[in-house]
Amino acid sequence: MSKETEPSGRQINIIGAGTNINGDIDCNGDMRIDGKVVGNIKVSGKIVIGTTGDIKGQITCRNSEIEGKVDGKIFVDELLLLKSTAAILGDITTSKLAIEPGATFTGNCKMDNSAAKADASKK
Repeated sequence: MSKETEPSGRQINIIGAGTNINGDIDCNGDMRIDGKVVGNIKVSGKIVIGTTGDIKGQITCRNSEIEGKVDGKIFVDELLLLKSTAAILGDITTSKLAIEPGATFTGNCKMDNSAAKADASKK
């Protein structure tokens, strides 16, 4: 008899450069996106958008590090880090925000410890 076990540690899902996805993504681990996604993304852990990453849709996660492009609303429970190559077009709701010089952000920002979860659940 085979016994099923869960993998140890957090699982990391990767969408590589040159990959295009049309549709929503729901991930229970961490995720890195270097390709293009048109759709909403919900990640229970951390999401990293690489320099070649291009997202058109809403992002909901615990933590995020963005180096690429996002066109849509972003809801982060804890820390959102915008690297110098990030280009954001949309509203942000997060508890903590760090923006490196060179990053561009066009939209509104709401910072509150409970705001990200509450706002994301309304959408």
